[in-house]
Amino acid sequence: MEIFAHHAQATLTMLVMTGTAFGLLALLVKRRTIGAALARVHGEFTTNLGLLLFNAVLFGPLFALPEGAIRDSLVALPELGSFWSGLNELAVLLCAILVYDFVVYWRHRAEHHRWLWPIHATHHADTTLHWLSVHRKHPLSKLLSVLVDIWLLFLLGFPEWAIAGAAFLRSWWGFFIHADVPWTLGVFGKVLISPAAHRLHHIRDEALMGSNYGNTVTLWDKLFGTYIDPKPYLDCETGIAEGTRGFLGELARPFERRYRPGAGSEATAARPAPRAGT
Repeated sequence: MEIFAHHAQATLTMLVMTGTAFGLLALLVKRRTIGAALARVHGEFTTNLGLLLFNAVLFGPLFALPEGAIRDSLVALPELGSFWSGLNELAVLLCAILVYDFVVYWRHRAEHHRWLWPIHATHHADTTLHWLSVHRKHPLSKLLSVLVDIWLLFLLGFPEWAIAGAAFLRSWWGFFIHADVPWTLGVFGKVLISPAAHRLHHIRDEALMGSNYGNTVTLWDKLFGTYIDPKPYLDCETGIAEGTRGFLGELARPFERRYRPGAGSEATAARPAPRAGT
Protein backbone atom coordinates (compact mmCIF):
# COMPACT_ATOMS: atom_id res chain seq x y z
CA MET A 1 0.00 0.00 0.00
CA GLU A 2 2.89 2.36 0.71
CA ILE A 3 4.12 2.30 -2.89
CA PHE A 4 0.59 3.03 -4.16
CA ALA A 5 0.31 5.95 -1.75
CA HIS A 6 3.67 7.29 -2.92
CA HIS A 7 2.65 7.20 -6.57
CA ALA A 8 -0.72 8.77 -5.77
CA GLN A 9 0.96 11.62 -3.89
CA ALA A 10 3.52 12.16 -6.66
CA THR A 11 0.78 12.22 -9.29
CA LEU A 12 -1.34 14.73 -7.37
CA THR A 13 1.69 16.97 -6.76
CA MET A 14 2.53 16.89 -10.46
CA LEU A 15 -1.06 17.73 -11.40
CA VAL A 16 -1.19 20.68 -9.02
CA MET A 17 2.13 22.08 -10.25
CA THR A 18 1.48 21.64 -13.96
CA GLY A 19 -2.18 22.58 -13.69
CA THR A 20 -1.27 25.84 -11.98
CA ALA A 21 1.51 26.67 -14.43
CA PHE A 22 -0.43 25.90 -17.60
CA GLY A 23 -3.67 27.29 -16.21
CA LEU A 24 -1.94 30.64 -15.75
CA LEU A 25 -0.45 30.34 -19.24
CA ALA A 26 -3.92 29.72 -20.68
CA LEU A 27 -5.30 32.78 -18.88
CA LEU A 28 -2.50 34.94 -20.25
CA VAL A 29 -2.82 33.65 -23.81
CA LYS A 30 -6.58 33.08 -24.14
CA ARG A 31 -7.85 35.97 -22.01
CA ARG A 32 -11.48 36.63 -22.99
CA THR A 33 -11.74 33.38 -24.93
CA ILE A 34 -10.70 31.22 -21.97
CA GLY A 35 -14.29 30.13 -21.30
CA ALA A 36 -14.80 28.86 -24.85
CA ALA A 37 -11.41 27.13 -24.76
CA LEU A 38 -12.30 25.31 -21.54
CA ALA A 39 -15.64 24.23 -22.99
CA ARG A 40 -13.94 22.77 -26.09
CA VAL A 41 -11.33 20.88 -24.12
CA HIS A 42 -13.53 19.58 -21.30
CA GLY A 43 -14.44 16.14 -22.70
CA GLU A 44 -10.99 15.11 -23.87
CA PHE A 45 -9.34 16.64 -20.80
CA THR A 46 -11.47 14.31 -18.66
CA THR A 47 -10.40 11.32 -20.75
CA ASN A 48 -6.74 12.31 -20.50
CA LEU A 49 -6.98 12.81 -16.75
CA GLY A 50 -8.56 9.37 -16.41
CA LEU A 51 -5.76 7.77 -18.43
CA LEU A 52 -3.13 9.61 -16.41
CA LEU A 53 -4.56 8.43 -13.10
CA PHE A 54 -5.09 4.90 -14.41
CA ASN A 55 -1.49 4.65 -15.62
CA ALA A 56 0.24 6.47 -12.77
CA VAL A 57 -1.72 5.30 -9.74
CA LEU A 58 -2.85 1.80 -10.65
CA PHE A 59 0.03 0.77 -12.90
CA GLY A 60 2.76 3.06 -11.58
CA PRO A 61 4.19 0.49 -9.14
CA LEU A 62 4.13 -2.15 -11.88
CA PHE A 63 5.89 0.18 -14.31
CA ALA A 64 8.58 0.80 -11.69
CA LEU A 65 9.50 -2.89 -11.64
CA PRO A 66 10.76 -3.24 -15.23
CA GLU A 67 12.55 0.11 -14.99
CA GLY A 68 14.31 -1.07 -11.83
CA ALA A 69 15.15 -4.39 -13.47
CA ILE A 70 16.64 -2.54 -16.45
CA ARG A 71 18.72 -0.35 -14.16
CA ASP A 72 20.00 -3.34 -12.17
CA SER A 73 20.75 -5.54 -15.20
CA LEU A 74 22.64 -2.96 -17.26
CA VAL A 75 26.18 -2.62 -16.03
CA ALA A 76 28.14 0.23 -17.56
CA LEU A 77 31.91 0.16 -17.91
CA PRO A 78 33.63 1.77 -14.90
CA GLU A 79 35.57 3.97 -17.32
CA LEU A 80 32.31 5.61 -18.44
CA GLY A 81 31.51 6.72 -14.90
CA SER A 82 34.97 8.25 -14.63
CA PHE A 83 34.50 9.93 -18.00
CA TRP A 84 31.27 11.68 -16.95
CA SER A 85 32.67 12.69 -13.58
CA GLY A 86 35.53 14.45 -15.37
CA LEU A 87 33.22 16.67 -17.41
CA ASN A 88 31.49 19.91 -16.54
CA GLU A 89 28.09 19.14 -14.97
CA LEU A 90 26.19 21.21 -17.53
CA ALA A 91 27.89 19.30 -20.35
CA VAL A 92 26.93 16.00 -18.72
CA LEU A 93 23.30 17.12 -18.40
CA LEU A 94 23.17 18.26 -22.04
CA CYS A 95 24.61 14.92 -23.19
CA ALA A 96 22.02 13.07 -21.09
CA ILE A 97 19.22 15.13 -22.67
CA LEU A 98 20.51 14.37 -26.18
CA VAL A 99 20.88 10.64 -25.52
CA TYR A 100 17.47 10.48 -23.85
CA ASP A 101 15.84 12.27 -26.79
CA PHE A 102 17.64 10.00 -29.27
CA VAL A 103 16.02 6.90 -27.76
CA VAL A 104 12.64 8.63 -27.42
CA TYR A 105 12.85 9.69 -31.08
CA TRP A 106 13.27 6.13 -32.34
CA ARG A 107 10.76 4.63 -29.90
CA HIS A 108 8.23 7.27 -30.94
CA ARG A 109 8.95 6.75 -34.64
CA ALA A 110 8.53 2.99 -34.19
CA GLU A 111 5.11 3.57 -32.63
CA HIS A 112 3.97 5.03 -35.94
CA HIS A 113 4.63 1.70 -37.63
CA ARG A 114 1.46 -0.29 -38.27
CA TRP A 115 2.44 -2.94 -35.71
CA LEU A 116 2.60 -0.44 -32.83
CA TRP A 117 0.18 2.18 -34.09
CA PRO A 118 -2.83 0.55 -32.33
CA ILE A 119 -1.33 1.34 -28.91
CA HIS A 120 -0.07 4.78 -29.97
CA ALA A 121 -3.23 5.98 -31.73
CA THR A 122 -4.75 6.97 -28.39
CA HIS A 123 -2.11 9.69 -28.02
CA HIS A 124 -3.07 11.21 -31.39
CA ALA A 125 -6.82 11.12 -30.85
CA ASP A 126 -7.16 14.54 -29.18
CA THR A 127 -8.98 17.03 -31.39
CA THR A 128 -8.44 19.80 -28.82
CA LEU A 129 -4.72 19.59 -28.08
CA HIS A 130 -3.79 20.87 -24.61
CA TRP A 131 -1.09 20.45 -21.97
CA LEU A 132 -2.57 17.24 -20.53
CA SER A 133 -2.56 15.62 -23.99
CA VAL A 134 0.98 14.50 -23.17
CA HIS A 135 -0.57 11.94 -20.79
CA ARG A 136 -3.18 10.67 -23.24
CA LYS A 137 -1.44 7.30 -23.47
CA HIS A 138 -2.73 3.76 -23.57
CA PRO A 139 -1.23 1.66 -20.73
CA LEU A 140 0.57 -0.55 -23.28
CA SER A 141 2.18 2.52 -24.85
CA LYS A 142 3.13 3.81 -21.41
CA LEU A 143 4.71 0.47 -20.54
CA LEU A 144 6.68 0.48 -23.79
CA SER A 145 8.16 3.88 -22.99
CA VAL A 146 9.15 2.69 -19.51
CA LEU A 147 10.88 -0.36 -20.96
CA VAL A 148 12.71 1.51 -23.73
CA ASP A 149 13.36 5.18 -22.97
CA ILE A 150 15.83 5.01 -20.10
CA TRP A 151 18.03 1.98 -20.87
CA LEU A 152 20.75 3.72 -22.90
CA LEU A 153 21.37 6.31 -20.18
CA PHE A 154 22.02 3.52 -17.68
CA LEU A 155 24.15 1.56 -20.15
CA LEU A 156 26.34 4.60 -20.83
CA GLY A 157 26.92 5.08 -17.11
CA PHE A 158 25.39 8.52 -16.71
CA PRO A 159 25.24 9.63 -13.07
CA GLU A 160 21.79 9.31 -11.50
CA TRP A 161 21.47 13.07 -11.01
CA ALA A 162 21.92 13.59 -14.78
CA ILE A 163 19.34 10.92 -15.61
CA ALA A 164 16.88 12.45 -13.14
CA GLY A 165 17.56 15.94 -14.50
CA ALA A 166 17.05 14.87 -18.11
CA ALA A 167 13.82 13.05 -17.19
CA PHE A 168 12.52 16.09 -15.29
CA LEU A 169 13.26 18.50 -18.14
CA ARG A 170 11.82 16.12 -20.72
CA SER A 171 8.64 15.75 -18.65
CA TRP A 172 8.04 19.50 -18.33
CA TRP A 173 8.95 20.12 -21.96
CA GLY A 174 6.41 17.45 -22.91
CA PHE A 175 3.67 19.40 -21.14
CA PHE A 176 4.83 22.61 -22.80
CA ILE A 177 4.89 21.35 -26.39
CA HIS A 178 1.35 19.97 -26.04
CA ALA A 179 -0.01 23.33 -24.84
CA ASP A 180 -2.46 25.08 -27.15
CA VAL A 181 -0.18 27.94 -28.14
CA PRO A 182 1.04 28.68 -31.70
CA TRP A 183 4.60 29.36 -30.63
CA THR A 184 7.51 28.50 -32.92
CA LEU A 185 10.05 29.86 -30.37
CA GLY A 186 11.76 31.91 -33.09
CA VAL A 187 15.48 31.24 -33.37
CA PHE A 188 15.31 28.81 -30.42
CA GLY A 189 12.82 26.72 -32.40
CA LYS A 190 15.65 25.75 -34.73
CA VAL A 191 17.17 23.79 -31.83
CA LEU A 192 14.23 22.99 -29.56
CA ILE A 193 10.95 21.28 -30.44
CA SER A 194 8.35 24.03 -30.13
CA PRO A 195 4.61 23.74 -29.37
CA ALA A 196 3.96 24.61 -33.04
CA ALA A 197 6.35 21.90 -34.25
CA HIS A 198 4.74 19.27 -32.04
CA ARG A 199 1.21 20.36 -32.95
CA LEU A 200 2.23 19.65 -36.55
CA HIS A 201 3.09 16.11 -35.43
CA HIS A 202 -0.51 15.82 -34.20
CA ILE A 203 -1.99 17.23 -37.43
CA ARG A 204 -5.09 15.55 -38.83
CA ASP A 205 -3.19 14.93 -42.10
CA GLU A 206 -1.63 11.48 -41.53
CA ALA A 207 1.18 12.05 -44.04
CA LEU A 208 2.41 15.16 -42.22
CA MET A 209 1.94 13.35 -38.93
CA GLY A 210 5.07 11.38 -39.79
CA SER A 211 7.31 14.27 -38.77
CA ASN A 212 8.79 16.03 -35.72
CA TYR A 213 9.09 12.92 -33.54
CA GLY A 214 11.51 14.47 -31.05
CA ASN A 215 10.40 15.52 -27.58
CA THR A 216 12.96 18.17 -26.70
CA VAL A 217 15.46 18.88 -29.49
CA THR A 218 15.14 19.09 -33.27
CA LEU A 219 18.56 17.48 -33.82
CA TRP A 220 17.42 13.91 -34.46
CA ASP A 221 14.50 14.90 -36.69
CA LYS A 222 16.82 17.05 -38.78
CA LEU A 223 19.54 14.40 -38.88
CA PHE A 224 17.15 11.62 -39.96
CA GLY A 225 15.02 13.72 -42.33
CA THR A 226 11.74 13.94 -40.41
CA TYR A 227 11.73 17.60 -39.42
CA ILE A 228 9.14 19.94 -40.98
CA ASP A 229 9.01 23.68 -40.32
CA PRO A 230 5.69 24.32 -38.53
CA LYS A 231 5.21 27.93 -39.68
CA PRO A 232 2.85 27.08 -42.58
CA TYR A 233 0.73 24.88 -40.27
CA LEU A 234 0.08 27.04 -37.19
CA ASP A 235 -3.15 26.13 -35.33
CA CYS A 236 -3.64 23.12 -37.63
CA GLU A 237 -6.50 20.69 -37.00
CA THR A 238 -5.48 17.70 -34.87
CA GLY A 239 -6.83 14.17 -34.45
CA ILE A 240 -6.96 10.88 -36.37
CA ALA A 241 -9.25 9.14 -38.85
CA GLU A 242 -10.48 6.71 -36.20
CA GLY A 243 -11.82 9.56 -34.09
CA THR A 244 -11.58 10.28 -30.39
CA ARG A 245 -12.90 8.02 -27.61
CA GLY A 246 -13.84 8.31 -23.98
CA PHE A 247 -11.75 6.74 -21.21
CA LEU A 248 -13.05 3.17 -21.61
CA GLY A 249 -13.04 3.49 -25.38
CA GLU A 250 -9.36 4.45 -25.38
CA LEU A 251 -8.50 1.47 -23.18
CA ALA A 252 -10.26 -0.80 -25.67
CA ARG A 253 -8.95 0.97 -28.81
CA PRO A 254 -5.98 -1.35 -29.66
CA PHE A 255 -8.35 -4.32 -29.70
CA GLU A 256 -10.81 -2.85 -32.23
CA ARG A 257 -11.35 -4.83 -35.41
CA ARG A 258 -9.90 -2.05 -37.58
CA TYR A 259 -6.42 -2.72 -36.13
CA ARG A 260 -6.40 -6.47 -36.68
CA PRO A 261 -4.11 -7.92 -39.38
CA GLY A 262 -5.92 -8.22 -42.66
CA ALA A 263 -8.59 -5.67 -41.76
CA GLY A 264 -8.24 -4.24 -45.29
CA SER A 265 -8.80 -0.63 -46.26
CA GLU A 266 -10.13 0.28 -42.82
CA ALA A 267 -6.81 -0.73 -41.23
CA THR A 268 -4.85 1.13 -43.90
CA ALA A 269 -6.80 4.32 -43.20
CA ALA A 270 -6.27 3.85 -39.47
CA ARG A 271 -2.52 4.36 -39.48
CA PRO A 272 -0.51 7.42 -40.50
CA ALA A 273 1.12 7.23 -43.89
CA PRO A 274 4.90 7.67 -43.92
CA ARG A 275 6.17 11.05 -44.99
CA ALA A 276 7.73 11.11 -48.43
CA GLY A 277 11.48 10.72 -48.31
CA THR A 278 11.66 9.08 -44.88
